[in-house]
Amino acid sequence: MPDARSLPILDFSRFRAGGATRAAFLADLRDAAREVGFFYLSGHGIATSEADHLKALGRQFFALPEADKVAIEMVHSPHFRGYTRAGFEHTRGQPDWREQIDFSSERALLPREAGQPDWTRLQGPNQWPSALPALKPAVLDWQSHLTALAIDLLKAFALALAQDEDVFKPIYESAPIEHIKIIRYPGRDSTGSDQGVGAHKDGGFLTILLQDVQGGLQVQADDGSWIDAPPIPGTFIINIGEVLEMASNGYLRATVHRVVTPPAGKDRLSIAYFFGAQLDAVIPLLQLTPAFAAEALGPAADPDNPLFREIGRNYLKGRLRSHPDVARRHYADLLEGVPQPATAGAY
Repeated sequence: MPDARSLPILDFSRFRAGGATRAAFLADLRDAAREVGFFYLSGHGIATSEADHLKALGRQFFALPEADKVAIEMVHSPHFRGYTRAGFEHTRGQPDWREQIDFSSERALLPREAGQPDWTRLQGPNQWPSALPALKPAVLDWQSHLTALAIDLLKAFALALAQDEDVFKPIYESAPIEHIKIIRYPGRDSTGSDQGVGAHKDGGFLTILLQDVQGGLQVQADDGSWIDAPPIPGTFIINIGEVLEMASNGYLRATVHRVVTPPAGKDRLSIAYFFGAQLDAVIPLLQLTPAFAAEALGPAADPDNPLFREIGRNYLKGRLRSHPDVARRHYADLLEGVPQPATAGAY
């Protein structure tokens, strides 16, 4: 981690410019992804008005009566979609003090047949709030636009590693994970702890985070200290997920981060988009150039959260750990006699 106590800011218009400007951007991207695993992205092309509209709708949703929100509570969905009350999601065994609504790719149910992998049960429809019909088209538009941005970013990461820009395409092109969380962190006067969300890594290719005006996101430095990542208007926070870390044999870093509870009397709104490989994919191991391979550290190992190269297996494991109430209702057959370890991951 560099000595600077702030995250770098990268202008994505430099990548889209091509030529020498693109080459310089790729060098900066490689440094940020290897040294920090987090950076701000400007010049991304997503309209501020679209971001502001979705944030306003998020505020409207969280202001709804409790009955309207719990009508689409996640526990009703075997696909882990819908509303979660503060304290109901867990990271490393402790409750996260945030209320949120989860959406993912709108796809048809997969048939339940003997011999099918357990992760096939994750695919299905979202739950949408009938009390706020404007939210559905706004979320689907956001999902579409951020998927396009995520694919462009993935191409940039591939080129930064001297790979073909479409090297990852075979494991996302048919049905990528396009997961969105709209999240509200209440102030410290109304929570059980300062854990907005506990320390974790993200599990997909990459995360695109939109913040409002209240800070709280922190990124862990190599010495164990925490670097604040306050909101910067017009930017996203981008961070590396464990798929890229594993595919690059640790050359790219999936970095531990957390959100601390806002001060009393304030709250924080953020919208996180997670881009992941399709559920039936297996994470490849890239053939890096000798120079890059010599600098690859290998993916980090966590005995409390063993990682698998099978995307569906990893994703289901994370969901079962993070949402024990959904797991008990819809996946009791998978939990019988199995101790539930500490959770990790933002999904």
